[in-house]
Amino acid sequence: MYSIGEALIGDGAELAHIDLLIGDKEGPVGAAFANALSQLSVGHTPLLAVIRPNLLTKPATLVIPKVTLKNVKQVNEMFGPVQAAVSKAVADSLEEGVFREADIEQIVILCSAFLHPEAKDYNKIYRYNYGATKLALRRAFDGFPDAKTLLYEKDRQAHAIMGFKVTRLWDPPYLQVALDLVDMKQVTRVLSSLPDNDHLIVEAGTPLIKKFGINIISELRKARPNSFIIADLKILDTGNLEARMAADASADAVVVSGLAPVQTLEKAITEARKTGIYSVMDMLNVPDPVKVIKSLAVKPDIVELHRAIDAEREDHAWGDIPALRKAAGGKLLVATAGGIRIPVVKSAVKAGADIIVVGRAITASRDVKHAAEEFLEELSREEIDQFRVMTDF
Repeated sequence: MYSIGEALIGDGAELAHIDLLIGDKEGPVGAAFANALSQLSVGHTPLLAVIRPNLLTKPATLVIPKVTLKNVKQVNEMFGPVQAAVSKAVADSLEEGVFREADIEQIVILCSAFLHPEAKDYNKIYRYNYGATKLALRRAFDGFPDAKTLLYEKDRQAHAIMGFKVTRLWDPPYLQVALDLVDMKQVTRVLSSLPDNDHLIVEAGTPLIKKFGINIISELRKARPNSFIIADLKILDTGNLEARMAADASADAVVVSGLAPVQTLEKAITEARKTGIYSVMDMLNVPDPVKVIKSLAVKPDIVELHRAIDAEREDHAWGDIPALRKAAGGKLLVATAGGIRIPVVKSAVKAGADIIVVGRAITASRDVKHAAEEFLEELSREEIDQFRVMTDF
């Protein structure tokens, strides 16, 4: 037996985070248990979990401090409410049948517990650690999360302590605001006026990057730290180098031209995947986008069907979006761009578009916020719930 569980409960300095391993005494978990108890480390002294002195919990559990204990206050909190919480949670889980058919005399638990140096409230320390330990134990025996839950949840909420949000495009359709601007005052005006919305993403347009360089991405990030930002480089050569440049500048996606050689396309897509950003293939002036996608050994994350500004007198042609998805293996986001106005948004979404790219209709508007909100309303997509309790799945 070798099971792994994890849980985080609470808030503030008393927040509890538990990592635990459950395994047989004769296996690797048992060996680690014996070694930890017999080979002490300064500031991280492991302690047997007792409900009260002279009453060891079962299965036998070792509490290991994650944070170095530097003073008597922290030691008292670890040997007091943390230890009591962990041991009681184990005993109550036994009573509730969480351990199922496991022989409690033949298994042991290694429980790593986080204790913030500024934690003060004994009651909260106990209750949060109790709840986190019980949840981690149940998850260990349930094998939580399964693959389906993991893939469903992985992009839906930011890490609680990371300090910023990495946005992923899992809930289309989206409105992409293209900043094809060369005046920083106008860029600042637009960015400050755009509404905060989970379905609004920002594009650093090719003219903007040519004017100010790739580092303009970092400036956009300062203005909108949680936004999904696309670097429209329209890469035609040195695919891996330019994709890496975009990632290093904190872009969430990089655009490569569908007119580039196949080798360049594949290198850009591969490098984007390495760095964790999206690859966007702009099909501006590409006669057969499906043929290009079929020719690639690695497929882009997004294909943009792009009508050039100089050709905007022509009718919109969304192309065969289902055929594009089929050529990409089924998993593909499709963006539509080129002089899009309010009346055509619903037809683009109905044709299968996941991203509606809009430039001057928003950026040149007298009321940028209102213009963007009008487009967002046409998408008919509710805001993502960012306030779920972290234990809700």
